[in-house]
Amino acid sequence: MFIQTESTPNPATLKFLPGETVLQAGTADFPAAEAAAASPLAARIFAVEGVTAVFFGHDFVTVTKADAVEWDHLKPAILGAVMEHFQSGAPVMEGEPAPAGHAEHDGPDGEIVGQIKDLLDTRVRPAVAQDGGDITFHGFDKGIVYLHMQGACAGCPSSTLTLKMGIENLLRHYIPEVIEVRPVAL
Repeated sequence: MFIQTESTPNPATLKFLPGETVLQAGTADFPAAEAAAASPLAARIFAVEGVTAVFFGHDFVTVTKADAVEWDHLKPAILGAVMEHFQSGAPVMEGEPAPAGHAEHDGPDGEIVGQIKDLLDTRVRPAVAQDGGDITFHGFDKGIVYLHMQGACAGCPSSTLTLKMGIENLLRHYIPEVIEVRPVAL
């Protein structure tokens, strides 16, 4: 098994490509070791000292490290953990995976929210996945769109620029009711 790695815009996050499907559908975010109970793969990666977050996409795993640890020391151990997991035949997730994706929205702005989610799914999320992350809809209130950033996007130094100059401009261009985009932490 050959696992490729790619840097991301977030210097604390590295993208690992095992050459196999990681998740059949959706994404899975593990912002701390305690969240990894449902995933043998995430638990194995968190066992590497210095790992602070793990995120799964369709064909990739992103790992975020503590600032005090260098990638030169961490990367071989993570590569070993990922390789051991896939060679073991153990599932990536145990039981039914939690539904990932956009939050539900009940209210009078249903049509606007539908347009927002469609633009996120067709224009934003595929590009963000290339960088090892995901951005999901969290809410819409009085012209303000609330988005949740995951994987390499969470804590990325360029995330504010991505939100304001990229996503906010895109949504405002296509949907005049959108005034601003703000991140939310869950």
